[in-house]
Amino acid sequence: MNPKTRVLIIDDDMVMAKYLASHLSRRGFELSLAPTGQEGLRVFRSFDPNLVLLDMSIDGMAGGDVLQRLKQIKPALSVMILSDNRDPEAIFKASRLGADDYISKPVDPKELDVRIIKVLDNQRLYSEVTHLREQVRRQPDFTMLFGTSPKMMEVKMTIEQVADTTATVLIRGESGTGKEVVARMIYSESSRSDKPFVKINCAAIPHELLESELFGYEAGAFTGANRQKLGKFEQANSGTIFLDEISEMHPALQAKLLHVLQDHEFSRLGGKRDIQVDVRVLAATNKPLERAVEEGVFREDLFYRLNVVTIHIPPLRERREEVPVFLDFFLTKYSEQYGKHPPKFSENAVTRIMEYAWPGNIRELENLVKRYVIVGNEAQIIRELSTHKPIVSSLTLQPGAAAEGTIVPPAGISPVQPNGNSTEFEMPSLLEIGRRAAMQAEREAIERVLAQTRWNRRQAAKILRISYKALLNKLKAMEEQNKGQHKHSVA
Repeated sequence: MNPKTRVLIIDDDMVMAKYLASHLSRRGFELSLAPTGQEGLRVFRSFDPNLVLLDMSIDGMAGGDVLQRLKQIKPALSVMILSDNRDPEAIFKASRLGADDYISKPVDPKELDVRIIKVLDNQRLYSEVTHLREQVRRQPDFTMLFGTSPKMMEVKMTIEQVADTTATVLIRGESGTGKEVVARMIYSESSRSDKPFVKINCAAIPHELLESELFGYEAGAFTGANRQKLGKFEQANSGTIFLDEISEMHPALQAKLLHVLQDHEFSRLGGKRDIQVDVRVLAATNKPLERAVEEGVFREDLFYRLNVVTIHIPPLRERREEVPVFLDFFLTKYSEQYGKHPPKFSENAVTRIMEYAWPGNIRELENLVKRYVIVGNEAQIIRELSTHKPIVSSLTLQPGAAAEGTIVPPAGISPVQPNGNSTEFEMPSLLEIGRRAAMQAEREAIERVLAQTRWNRRQAAKILRISYKALLNKLKAMEEQNKGQHKHSVA
């Protein structure tokens, strides 16, 4: 049991109360006792329990009144009634007042254990569903941004067509394009919008643990499984589950997911019976599943089951007309969040931002605006972009150049005039030019991959095919180089 789970027993039979407290204490609960209703309410405010065991026939204050007061103070509180009255009318009355369970006295400790586990599991599920609904409510409203480009208008139309169906939807697009936003839009416009929305990232959880997260487990299913746990599919029952980065799911688990999609049932780890669920499945991937099928790492039958309806989200570089809209949106959002109000980006800055390739898509753009709001230095933000590869050619006309074709030298290679009277430029050697160009190309590659992996350095090292330590050394060298350039510019 969770040692932080606090239980308050309100019962004037202190012999019974102390016996139950001793029993539950051995199981890891934190206990507090109160002999009257008034004392129970006082202790409740300071102890803040997760569960209350309440005697309905307590002296002084009627148990029903205590129950009502407890629920008024903390509506999500779990309350189990202890009573020697087995009259169905009394049980119904307690349930109507908000009791989660009703146990007859004398209490069997083993039965109490089972009932407490059930009540706390229901409480946890309620808490998670409430939290998820709050997340959906607070989700930034990007719906106004869908349709500012022809490609996203198509995406929005598809969402509207499939939202109020039960069809499985596969959402495809590069990292940071807004796949989760699309999933939440489908959910919010569906008839299941008042039911749970449960998200799970298949890449963020080791495949050994993902099965138990998705499907739950029974007590004793494996070492450390001390009690039954509900999986995400049960939590999402009657609602929607969003499987992000579905391509990372282990093949052994893909078969069980296929079974759920086909038959709407599964069994918990260690379970002996199938559990029926009604869950709509939305999945997302930033990888080509067709190639994964060809390579034998993704089941073909599961691919076709998931690919009933496909929504492809184009990368930001293919809908650059949306960039100014996103800039205004994020600037307003983070200005309010941080209580800072930097000026809007200049026309020149917007042009430079629109020229950038945005390998990290909307997420990368959002982080850039966030940094701008915090730092308040537009020039610094634009310098960051200049270290990355833009969409347009890196060979641009030299400002004020009279001759056609005059170009800016590669980054870090500046022509130097030996003295004020000379018009000849002293250029570095070809060897030095090659060395600097290689360093610049390496820097761009590292920064691009880091943006794509959301600064997951271990994953980036794997993609770059270098050791994790080597990547750290290169990042350190890049940081020192930046500091050196900054000191030089200040001087």
